[in-house]
Amino acid sequence: MTDLVIMKDRQAVTSSLNVAEGFEKEHRNVLRDIDSLKKDVLNFEQMFFEANEPDSYGRERRVVYMNRDGFTILAMGFTGKKALQFKLKYIEAFNQMEEHIKEQLDTSNLSPELQFMNSVVQSLAKQEQETKRIENKVDSITEIVALNSTDWRKDSRTLISKMAKAQGGYEAYREVQADIYQELDRRAGSSLKTRVTNKRRRMADEGVSKSKRDKLSKLDVIAEDKRLLEIYLAIVKEFSVKYGVWDNEF
Repeated sequence: MTDLVIMKDRQAVTSSLNVAEGFEKEHRNVLRDIDSLKKDVLNFEQMFFEANEPDSYGRERRVVYMNRDGFTILAMGFTGKKALQFKLKYIEAFNQMEEHIKEQLDTSNLSPELQFMNSVVQSLAKQEQETKRIENKVDSITEIVALNSTDWRKDSRTLISKMAKAQGGYEAYREVQADIYQELDRRAGSSLKTRVTNKRRRMADEGVSKSKRDKLSKLDVIAEDKRLLEIYLAIVKEFSVKYGVWDNEF
C-alpha cells in the first residue's frame, strides 16, 4: 500500500507534507494554497482538517490532512506534465486505499449473531441518514426562499456552490455561474460583458487605477442595477430548485 494516501478517521486522506514532497513544493507554500481556499470552498472543514506533528527535530509543526475532494480542489492549481503524473499517482493511491477500507468493512465472515447486530446498526444508520437528508432539504429550501438583496452575494455564492456539487464537483462552479449570467443576459435583454467593459472605460476616464478597474466583476455591475439584481436573484433561486441543491449533501 502506497504511503501517498493513508487511512485516518476511517477515510482515505493525504497530508500537506505528502503533497509538498510529491509535487516538489515548499510545505509553507502548500499550506498557503490550502488557506487561500477557505473563503471560497463550501464545506472546507469537511475536506481539510489540521493537526500538529513533530518535525525531524521534535518541534511541533502545522500539518493539514485532506480527503479525495480536498486534494482534487487543491491539485487543480498544479500544472505541468510532471504535476499531471503526480496527480494520477495520487488518484490511484486514493483508489487503492478506499478499496482497502471496503475490504476491512466486509462482514461476510462474522458469526450469524454479529451479522444480525451489524444489520441492525446499518439499518439505524440509514434511518438517521434519511432524517438528516430531509432536514437538509428543508434547510436548503429555506436558504432558497430567504435569498434577498440584503446579503445576496454570500448567499447566492453558497447556493451556486451547492449546484456545482450537484453537478459532480466544485470545478463545475464556473460553468453554473456562466449559465446564470447567460440566462440573465437573455431575460434582461442586455450584455453583462458589455456593461463591464463600458464601466471600466468610465472608471478610466475618472482616473481610477487599472488594478481597481481589473477587479470590477459582473456581480459589481449587477449590484448597481436594481432590475438586474432582482432578475439575478430570481434565476439563482430557479436554478437551485432545478439542480436540486439538497440531493447531494449526504
